[in-house]
Amino acid sequence: MLKPTGASCNLACEYCYYLDKSALYPGSGMRMDIKALERVTAAYLGAHPGPEVAFGWQGGEPLLMGMEFFERALEFQAKYIRPGCRVQNAVQTNGILIDDDWAAFFAEHNFLVGISIDGPANLHDQYRRSRGGNPSHERVLTGLRCLQRHEVEHNALVTVNRANSRHPLRVYRYLTGIGLEFLQFIPIVERKSPESGDVTEWSALPEGYGRFLCEVFDYWARNDVGRVFIQIFESALNVRMGMPPSLCVFAPTCGRALVAEHNGDLYACDHFVYPTHLRGNIATPESLTAMVDGHEQREFGLAKADLSSECVECPVLPLCGGDCPKHRLSKAADGKSISHLCAAYRRFFTHSSPVFQAMAEEIRAGRPAANVMKKI
Repeated sequence: MLKPTGASCNLACEYCYYLDKSALYPGSGMRMDIKALERVTAAYLGAHPGPEVAFGWQGGEPLLMGMEFFERALEFQAKYIRPGCRVQNAVQTNGILIDDDWAAFFAEHNFLVGISIDGPANLHDQYRRSRGGNPSHERVLTGLRCLQRHEVEHNALVTVNRANSRHPLRVYRYLTGIGLEFLQFIPIVERKSPESGDVTEWSALPEGYGRFLCEVFDYWARNDVGRVFIQIFESALNVRMGMPPSLCVFAPTCGRALVAEHNGDLYACDHFVYPTHLRGNIATPESLTAMVDGHEQREFGLAKADLSSECVECPVLPLCGGDCPKHRLSKAADGKSISHLCAAYRRFFTHSSPVFQAMAEEIRAGRPAANVMKKI
């Protein structure tokens, strides 16, 4: 994941966990210069061992860099790509800056565009506003329509927070009603302070998030299997098919989703951009490999598997993996940390298990998973 604008953004979403990262780079301007772009691109393509390399552009708001920056990024990718290797680009944006020119660029260069939207206007605008406090929903819709008009591959990143978690079907029907078929539900879980175990007033509550997932799942399983794709449901089905979870937060260990800041500094994870988790600065393929596969990063990833006895004995552990370490704000009886959302995942994965099992049986028999809608 690359953050070419660091924490710079043209919105001031109340729940954003990244805006305060600008304090790590006082006076820097928070923009990736062309030298850093070329250096990071060359190192990443030179170090990556696989046949497919994904560049994930995030922020802040990455489109603040302007189109010329991404044109140069594509030039450097073409310059340093290895024979037989394929490059993919994905950008996560709040959608405010997308117009026909941006959409045509994304379509021409096969970008996957994730657009952040939290539901209908009153729910989206609850927390997603400009620095002047103005709503953003209508401008996001304008950007989304541009993407759809130019047939850009896109998905929606939907944060599930205290406000919209109370209206699961309203959110889901709205998003699918405006033509979105690929959805990511990302729960908001933020501490009130670094020392506190209490969450902010916009954070999702376990009972609310669990109910949200169950109600959306029940509607989806009866109406939209094979038509609408929801990331957390895909991950659960993967496990039922004997494969690993497709989301790092549900994997037994982590540590492979590092993030490069605007100046090439490499951090352990997007949610752990702190001085204590700085791995160094990307200079060469060798330096990148050393940081990614180094002792500190391995230990960081393995620490996720240090679970409470409550987690180890839980029947949904293969599906939730103990959740993201960032969310482990509660304490189990043995004193170890457990996820703030533990009750939500226990409820959802238990509730959905029979249907996912039926879907897995259909797939193994060579039939479409969508057959489950008739069974239900």
